[in-house]
Amino acid sequence: MFYKMAMPGKTLIVGMGNLIYRDEGIGVHVVQEMRKMKLPGHIELLDIGTSTMDLISYLDGVEKLIVIDAMKAGRDPGTIYKCKPEDLMPKGEGPISLHEIGLLETLNMAKKMEMEINTVIIGVEPKVVDWGMELSGEVKSKIPTIIEAVLKES
Repeated sequence: MFYKMAMPGKTLIVGMGNLIYRDEGIGVHVVQEMRKMKLPGHIELLDIGTSTMDLISYLDGVEKLIVIDAMKAGRDPGTIYKCKPEDLMPKGEGPISLHEIGLLETLNMAKKMEMEINTVIIGVEPKVVDWGMELSGEVKSKIPTIIEAVLKES
C-alpha cells in the first residue's frame, strides 16, 4: 500500500464517487477540474474514488478535510449541501451518501489515532445514478459553484 503524508496545516480536498455511475462520480469530476487550477500551497487534492477506507493513509498532518460526494437528500438535481460528519449518521432510513459509512468509519479511526481534523462534506444531489460516464447537465453545470463552495471552506 502507498502512504502519502500531508504537510502539517494542509487542507485536503477529496473527491469521492464512481466515475462509471454518472452523477455518482461528481466528487471525482470536481477534483479533476480543480487540478487544472492554480491553488494555494496549503491545498492538496485527492481522488479517492470509492476507496473511502484508504483515506486514513492520507490524513496525517491534515488540518482541514473537505469531502465532495454525491448525496441523495431529495432536493432538485445539482443542489449543493454542506454538512459535518455527524450530520450523516443514519437516522433509520439508511445512508444518504453511498460512501458515508466508510467515510464515517475512517474519520472515527482518525479520531482514535488522536488526529483532530476539521471536516466538511460538500454533497451534490444527483439526477442520474446509472451506468455511464457523463454527468447530467444539471449536475455538470454546478461544477463551478461546487468549486467555489469548496474553496470558500479551504
